[in-house]
Amino acid sequence: MKIDTKFLGQVVVTAEQLYSFEEGIPGFPEEKQFALIPFGKNTPFIILQSTKTAQISFVLAFSYTFKENYAFDLSKQDVEALNIEKQEDMLTYAIVTLKDTLPKSTINLLAPIVINTKTNQGRQIVLNENSQELLHYPLHPVKEGVK
Repeated sequence: MKIDTKFLGQVVVTAEQLYSFEEGIPGFPEEKQFALIPFGKNTPFIILQSTKTAQISFVLAFSYTFKENYAFDLSKQDVEALNIEKQEDMLTYAIVTLKDTLPKSTINLLAPIVINTKTNQGRQIVLNENSQELLHYPLHPVKEGVK
């Protein structure tokens, strides 16, 4: 399937790259289908691109790349909505807020994107914590070799 993207122009995505967000994403409830598109090689970033609207696109990163001890509990409602049977079927990303330079950019750990890789379902989970640190967490990798 060909889709227009905000960052990469027109790209071809496979069915395996498509994820259903039944409730959309907060602020974009009408956007129900997204594609996960690699941003490049050797980078912790990936693009979450609406398949319907080219301008609705988010840069994501693996949360654990930037906060090794990052953890949260999924509610029973979230587990059921995503049809999660095993933790191994789940990937967790966070939205990156890009600033004028990458070192000034941050990652939002208060509202992770949770993906069920087995069912190709996704959901943004808004955590019930009040932490400005997690909302604007610095983009400084904790693991060696990550740029």
